Amino acid sequence: QVQLKESGGGSVQAGGTLALSCSASGNHFSNNCMGWFRQAPGKEREGVAVLDTRTGRTYLSDFVKGRFIISQERAKDSVKLLMNSLRPEDTGMYYCVADPLLSSCDFAHTFDFWGQGIQVTVSS
Repeated sequence: QVQLKESGGGSVQAGGTLALSCSASGNHFSNNCMGWFRQAPGKEREGVAVLDTRTGRTYLSDFVKGRFIISQERAKDSVKLLMNSLRPEDTGMYYCVADPLLSSCDFAHTFDFWGQGIQVTVSS
């Protein structure tokens, strides 16, 4: 069974920077897609950033473009989300997602594997 281990997160003031990391284990195959979704209190879950590990293509939601960067880490099946210029509206639970079989990594697809989530809090 694939497990996703999330790290990073925490609390920061508006304008600050945080980084999230996610590593997958238990795969027989590498994940084609790895990235992050988030859910704010009282809101629906939404895609933040996903990386196609085969091509390097990134999918970023409009509200993080120019501020967040997703990249592949040296360790196999690991990704990092660097979050710059954080805003209070970025507060929420961030979930790592992964899938070994998807042909496309955009947010509309259903990802097979989800992490337990990690809290990000941005104060004004």
